[in-house]
Amino acid sequence: MDGLYVMAGGGTGGHVLPGLAVARELRRRGHSVLFVGTEQGVETRLAPREGFDLELLRVGALKRVSWKRRLKTVWELPASLVESAGLLERKRPRAVLSLGGYAAGPVSLMALTEGIPVVALEPNAWPGFTHRRIGPFVSRALLCFEQAAGFFPPGRWELTGVPIREEFFQIPLRIHRSPFTVLVTGGSQGSHRLNTAAAASLPLWVRAGWQERIVFIHQTGEREYNEVCARYRESGLPAEVAPFLEDMPGALARADLVVCRCGASTVAELSAAGRAALLVPFPFSADQHQLRNAEAIEAAGAARLVEDRALDGARLFAEVRSLLEDPPRVAAMEQAARHLARPGAARRAAQVLTEVGRLAIC
Repeated sequence: MDGLYVMAGGGTGGHVLPGLAVARELRRRGHSVLFVGTEQGVETRLAPREGFDLELLRVGALKRVSWKRRLKTVWELPASLVESAGLLERKRPRAVLSLGGYAAGPVSLMALTEGIPVVALEPNAWPGFTHRRIGPFVSRALLCFEQAAGFFPPGRWELTGVPIREEFFQIPLRIHRSPFTVLVTGGSQGSHRLNTAAAASLPLWVRAGWQERIVFIHQTGEREYNEVCARYRESGLPAEVAPFLEDMPGALARADLVVCRCGASTVAELSAAGRAALLVPFPFSADQHQLRNAEAIEAAGAARLVEDRALDGARLFAEVRSLLEDPPRVAAMEQAARHLARPGAARRAAQVLTEVGRLAIC
């Protein structure tokens, strides 16, 4: 029997992309899906592009924002709760999948109040504000890191991994030999720290005589593309520089090493692809969840962690060179990354949602 399911939350790709993977699986099974987000989030672009309905709430951030923004969020909270209650009353979904992010809180809270099952999809080692608060009351929790299990009731959580595109699991093993390919990416918006560090490292590669031993693929984001591109041209090193990489699975397939941030979706893609990484956590992520993710990945032996404040051109050069000159070490990191991969996360999430939704109408 088909039914409607709500994907609640958004803001960043790390919240929205896993929800889209689950939504596609639900649609394939004959169900309807509604995304609920905010007008500032990437869900306004991504969900309609894939043919999913979208409703927006007036809700904003409470953490790492100015006191004016925080006061405005608190002021708007009663209205967002009323809007959420009205939406759930009109739509009567079978269940809600909480993706985290600003919109997840009001919708999930009102769903719990109205007896609609809530499933939390928590991709980080340290759950965000919303999931820390509603964790004890959710029907099920789908986790990527066991470190997050303490925030949810025993027997109601399971390790599923982060739902991502199946193409990442089809990336073949990489044979490491010169010229080595280094993929640098700070996500779709780019990273100023990674961009400047990579640019500053270029003269060091030239000075070390690596002109024929290294190739860069660099996703810069729109704002700094021209400047970074010019630095690569000046260096003479072979490089493919783009504001945004449409084919990330293809870029990962060619990479011997990845230098990146460590949001949950990025970590899941690295694991699925079996790629070693130099992880540089974004220092202003909520509750330092990127740092927690990176610590867990490094502890598993799949990556090296360098904190944002410590990364410059010299440190990037030294870290990357030491890894590229030790292919067996990179291969061991890749093997550790593959052990963290969890295929079928979207299918399992869809199955859990339909199970709790079916129980709710019995």
